[in-house]
Amino acid sequence: MRNVVIIGSGPAGLTAALYAGRANLAPLLIRGLEAGGQLTLTTLVENFPGFPKGVQGPELIELMQKQAAEFGAEFLEGNVTRVDLSRRPFVLEVSGQRLETRTLVIASGASAKMLGLESERKLLGHGVSTCATCDGYFFRNKEVAVVGGGDTAAEEALFLTRYATQVNLIHRRDQLRASKIMQDRLLRNEKIKPVWNSVVADILDPAKGEVSAVKLKNTKTGEETLKGCDGVFIGIGHSPNTSLFRGQLEMNDVGYILTREGAKTSVPGVFAAGDVQDPVYRQAITAAGSGCMAAIDAERFLEAEH
Repeated sequence: MRNVVIIGSGPAGLTAALYAGRANLAPLLIRGLEAGGQLTLTTLVENFPGFPKGVQGPELIELMQKQAAEFGAEFLEGNVTRVDLSRRPFVLEVSGQRLETRTLVIASGASAKMLGLESERKLLGHGVSTCATCDGYFFRNKEVAVVGGGDTAAEEALFLTRYATQVNLIHRRDQLRASKIMQDRLLRNEKIKPVWNSVVADILDPAKGEVSAVKLKNTKTGEETLKGCDGVFIGIGHSPNTSLFRGQLEMNDVGYILTREGAKTSVPGVFAAGDVQDPVYRQAITAAGSGCMAAIDAERFLEAEH
């Protein structure tokens, strides 16, 4: 029987483990298939407080894990395959192993939707990004491409105009899906050039370890062209990793867990933190902050029971 089990090993989960450990709750953190979360896919992180010269994403995760372990957090490799939140203690199955816990912190994050190209995978963190707020600064005075036509892509493109000389917005149709106000802002901005009826067929050049161009395919004519650029931002949205909890917790229409009064979910004793419940900010520092909230809420929940 555990006091606290944490699902997810990104900034939210690791911060929750640190706080729960310092509260002598001996938390167990399940690392999951994508151990470390999205930070492990990034290189230099310059906007996390305490690192004036920046820190590599994987190194930041490693430091957080060591700090949580210092205070008694335990770690379990494996993937959660089933969760029963219908009664307490809550029951989890992790790679065939059964666990019971008095409280649960869900910090399983969200995964950026990708194009599915081999070159995209190889260049992720080396010119291909899913977060303009995180990586836009590295593209000062450079030309970039943003893929997508919804509000996510619009926000990414507008943010990147602060740094890039030109932002090519690549969309498979001849009109955007973004809200009217976002479309107006986009089309008024002289730095943004829409590329209509086009999809990215490939990204060059994995052999060089950097982005030099995108191969575009016209969705109407099938014609392929090369467009030079220094970076590619994938702006087709995120999917919260919440499939295990559907039907058990209240979520919004796209699957983000709804929280209230801090990190509380619709089930008493279950708390959510990080990108799994945050479709707006999606930053390492906000995820860490909500992980702190979840751990404190879990601690107070257990205290109230006794």
